[in-house]
Amino acid sequence: MTLRLLLLSLTPLILLSGTASASTDAAEKLLHSAVAEVMDATSHAPNSAALAVSVRPILEKYVSFDSMTRRAVGPGWRQFTVDQQKQATRLFTTLIIRTYSSKFTPGEIPTIKFRSAVSPVTGRVEVPTTVLYHGNYDDVTYRLEDEGGWRITDMVVEGVSLIANYRPQFDEQFKQGGVKAVIDSLSRSVSSQH
Repeated sequence: MTLRLLLLSLTPLILLSGTASASTDAAEKLLHSAVAEVMDATSHAPNSAALAVSVRPILEKYVSFDSMTRRAVGPGWRQFTVDQQKQATRLFTTLIIRTYSSKFTPGEIPTIKFRSAVSPVTGRVEVPTTVLYHGNYDDVTYRLEDEGGWRITDMVVEGVSLIANYRPQFDEQFKQGGVKAVIDSLSRSVSSQH
């Protein structure tokens, strides 16, 4: 094979790796912005309830709660009406935001080390991080997808996916009582967090 043919055959791979790198960079930049905004809100919140309120618009801007809810519910999602999907998404969003914000103490900022992002498939990027908080180290991988713009679609904490953590619970509820059982369970979970 001549040098010219070899270079021509490698050109698509070089171009693809440049595109993947650009996508990875854009996803990483979005994640850095999201984390910086959440940390800023955490540093200024007077208490946990105020923190949950202040991080909500930030997380809604960067996280695809629609995708997360659909995947957490699983195959039963197709049986939800549009209004039920909206209700389930709203409830799941509230549950996740309250759970997420409850992990932080207002005024105390964790140390986050970002590691190199990987793109397992086109349109998806995973950014592994190590979080040092209250003397504990936790590995957290953020999964982002290009949904017409990069959005966070899952978090994997110490090897456990947020979505996969809820999926068996929602599957069981759906099998027991259909859509109503899932929405009722979400409503109870959100109510019990007050």
